[in-house]
Amino acid sequence: MNPLVGSLLFYISLGLATLCLPLLMLVGLVLPVLLRQRLLCRWASFIITLLHIFCRLDYRITGAENIPPGPAIILCKHQSVWETFALQAVFPPQTWVLKRELLLIPIFGWALAVAQAIAIDRGSPKQALNQVISKGRDRLEKGLWVVVFPEGTRGQPGEKGKYNAGGAMLATRTGFPAVPVAHNAGYYWTPGRFSIQPGTVQIAIGPPIDPTDRRASEVMSEVEQWIEGTMHDLVP
Repeated sequence: MNPLVGSLLFYISLGLATLCLPLLMLVGLVLPVLLRQRLLCRWASFIITLLHIFCRLDYRITGAENIPPGPAIILCKHQSVWETFALQAVFPPQTWVLKRELLLIPIFGWALAVAQAIAIDRGSPKQALNQVISKGRDRLEKGLWVVVFPEGTRGQPGEKGKYNAGGAMLATRTGFPAVPVAHNAGYYWTPGRFSIQPGTVQIAIGPPIDPTDRRASEVMSEVEQWIEGTMHDLVP
């Protein structure tokens, strides 16, 4: 199938699937938090299946053995929309640190609110950091994983953004491990481009980092070195 045609069919299917979210949210509101998140993860896994069907976009994992048995903080490279769905298919039930403006998006934003996403105000860094730590601790203690994109926003393939220490500070303040994740989805689902290219996204999961008795800057430096060093090996 032509990538342009496949992408169009995928976006149409994504829109139809999103219309089903209100029903899932109503069901989710009466479920315990972990069951609610598992339900939303199933929806995200369905989106990944649609990508396979219409766009011939698959993924391959290396380092799955590095996934800890209990909740952790995922510190992931941010290149595409793809990882916002795929992380839910790869890791246990989770929630995300994101800018609060996303909660205003009809249907999708409401689902993020039901999923107990940690919405922060980027215009107030100190307040945002306090929210990440306090709400992140709450989610982790409930058994949820917390996803943080340390660069804050999506970058083009090959670009490196500034790594912020919020996720690492959450790890050092709570004692939960930090798990670095690298991938090359931006080469296939590139920010700003309509067409999604066929191929196999490589997603690499690094060894969990124990934050005990370490400074947030040390943890963040180790995460950054691992992710950026791995990215060089993931160029298609």
